[in-house]
Amino acid sequence: MAQQHGVRFSYIDEELAVYRLLPPAPTLGLQEKLEYIQKNTRLKIAAISQQYYSVYNDKKMDKPLCGYLIDAETGAPIEHAAISIASLGITTASNTNGYFELPVLTPNTISIRHQGYTPKILSPQDLYVPECPQIALKVIAQQLTTIETQRYLASGISKSPSGTVTVKPGKFGILPGLTEPDVLQTMHQLPGVVSIDETVSNLNVRGGTHDQNLFLWNGIRMFQTSHFFGLISAFNPMVTTKIRISKNGSSAFFGESVSSLVDLSSHTQSIDSCYNAVAVDMISANFFSKVKLSNRSTLQAAGRRTFTDIVKTPAFKAYENRVFGSNIVTDLNEDQTVPVGANRDFYFYDFSLQYHQKIGEKHELIIDGIGLENQVDFIQQSGFLEKNSYLSQKNFGSSLHWQSQWNQRHQTQLQAYFSWYELDAENQAGNTRKTRQQNRVFNQGFKLREGFVLGQKYLLAIGYQLDEIQIKDMSQIDNPTLSSIDRQLSRTHAVVAESQYKSCDEKTQLQLGLRGNYFEKIKRFRLEPRLSVSQKITQHWTLSLLAEAKSQSLSQVIELQQDFLGIEKRRWALANGGDIPLQKSGQLSFGVSYSNNRWLLSVDNFYKKNQGISSKSQGFQNQYEFAELTGDYRIWGTEVLLQKSFPKFYTWISYAFNNNQYRFDRLSPAEFPNNTTISHAVGWAGTYESGKLKLALGARWHTGRLYTPPAGIIVDPVNPASPKISYTEANSARLNDFFQVNFSASRSWSFNANTALTTSLSLWNLLDQDNQVNRYYRVNLQRNTIESVDTYALGFSPNLGLRLQF
Repeated sequence: MAQQHGVRFSYIDEELAVYRLLPPAPTLGLQEKLEYIQKNTRLKIAAISQQYYSVYNDKKMDKPLCGYLIDAETGAPIEHAAISIASLGITTASNTNGYFELPVLTPNTISIRHQGYTPKILSPQDLYVPECPQIALKVIAQQLTTIETQRYLASGISKSPSGTVTVKPGKFGILPGLTEPDVLQTMHQLPGVVSIDETVSNLNVRGGTHDQNLFLWNGIRMFQTSHFFGLISAFNPMVTTKIRISKNGSSAFFGESVSSLVDLSSHTQSIDSCYNAVAVDMISANFFSKVKLSNRSTLQAAGRRTFTDIVKTPAFKAYENRVFGSNIVTDLNEDQTVPVGANRDFYFYDFSLQYHQKIGEKHELIIDGIGLENQVDFIQQSGFLEKNSYLSQKNFGSSLHWQSQWNQRHQTQLQAYFSWYELDAENQAGNTRKTRQQNRVFNQGFKLREGFVLGQKYLLAIGYQLDEIQIKDMSQIDNPTLSSIDRQLSRTHAVVAESQYKSCDEKTQLQLGLRGNYFEKIKRFRLEPRLSVSQKITQHWTLSLLAEAKSQSLSQVIELQQDFLGIEKRRWALANGGDIPLQKSGQLSFGVSYSNNRWLLSVDNFYKKNQGISSKSQGFQNQYEFAELTGDYRIWGTEVLLQKSFPKFYTWISYAFNNNQYRFDRLSPAEFPNNTTISHAVGWAGTYESGKLKLALGARWHTGRLYTPPAGIIVDPVNPASPKISYTEANSARLNDFFQVNFSASRSWSFNANTALTTSLSLWNLLDQDNQVNRYYRVNLQRNTIESVDTYALGFSPNLGLRLQF
């Protein structure tokens, strides 16, 4: 064109490199040709003189071809997508923020592919804009029936047809009342999971107690799962990459639990995903760092600690008051509140380490370590009585994972692990005798798993596990001086076989497993089948059937609850075939779900029976507090979830009903309501996510906790100094209903591909509702009267958070 019309053009090559255009018809005049180019590109052409023209872009660009991939429905970033220019053989991948950039400027088309999203083709001009644009990808509709594709409660949370809920904190959206994806607080949002005292150290899944849940962190069994006496999860959300929660139909490769399974992992497949982060809120400060040692190895470290020895924030004071100052003691004879004062010194910390090494093309080694501690000195004053208490809880562990991918059809996994737990507690009332209790648990073992792919439809896995638990109990009393030490040891051998089937159209999914356990200590063998079936009957309706038999040889017994004014000391104990039997459970559930047009309806009906429970593990605070009984409980119920998502707004409502009954044959009546019974529970939340702004408002309501009222006080003429309380029927009264409203907000700013700042705000118990979560009774020996001790939930608690990732 320049030669034909005798003109010259000046331009910068990079500004024209992204355009590909058919040449204009040679019969057109110069001005018509220039208008044609400007109309079909963003180029501007300015005449410098009659023979010289300047060609430039309409906006100055000083950046590569780049963009951010997001989920079209949730706005969550999409990582591990492949962005390629096929004609040049260039491929790159999106990072954890969904960001990518191409190393060259090109006029060739750009393709974006991800296994969970519809492929997309872009023109280079779509990326040649002043800021790196957001590119929305749509989820492949047919994959909504496969594992971890159905959004559940919030972005970053998904539910599989088998009922397993998966949480990915790195993709987490927002939930009401939380400034970060707290592992156990998130679990508390699920239908069928409640806490009778509003703590994450007492999560009751379908009627079970907290110790009946199995908590694993990278294969390490965790015996201490919370900080601040249950108000905060002990697992740093900056470290954990995936959490799997199963209420039924769990894999046969998991044992030692008669309730739910919570499997936490900080492992990643990629060596390249390295970054650093620091965060602080009004409770604690933490850090995370993952560095690349070589092209095939990484080192990861993280830590978190309270800073109460420097400053006490309003949020910390609210939490502290919930733990130590939320008890109201009332003298029932005089109907007067008894003044109770307390001084305390409290702190917690946790840390984790990980080394990841790829060896050759087939092998992989990961070494993990974790540690946490809670410690409190507590001085309680009630009238003329002063109690001095000390409590320390520690849990440290490590694991080694070795994985070999021999070929596409054969994989070997080997894991060795250990976990060490210690509870140390002291209590002294005035100048009277001092008591000390120590409970230590040491758990070690290894697992071997061989996995085989049998064609396109079948998977088979077999394995073996050796698990050893050692327990040491020590008790000391002075005045008179008494001491006792008890040591226990138990080994469990387990063989496992499990198969999976998935039809070609993915409408039918089946997982069938069998676990054989041999308990050396009590010389008992037990077979435990596991079943998970999902059948898609229409495009929108899916049926599921889950069943499992499980057992547990380790449980917690609760002693000396009043020494800490209701802050119990729980110690772990092994099944001995006597007063602490082997726990056995069986569960069956049937569910139906409907998914269409961003609506999701899920209904699950279940029945569970747990045999071999000890009364000492149930936390009785009535006439059965010191009883040594064995029995069972039966629970049946329904869990319903209805949710609807819009492009930027998301809402859900859940309802759970259950009927939960104890049976102790040696009592009269033999059957009565379970301590953990919450007959009706309703949850609601609405979230708004637009770009990097997230808002969430939610409410929870449930029927009140059961308790046992006193009938009177009994004075023994032989021992009048030790009166006792006479009670009515166990769990015959109920506290007022629980109601709470929570709010959260967060905003993120990205400064470049690797640096981002997030601020967050949470308002817990927005209405400052007085929710009573416990009531028990005790005798005031100075007055020979009955006192009621009432415990209240966390009041209005604001929290601010700041997180910098770089």
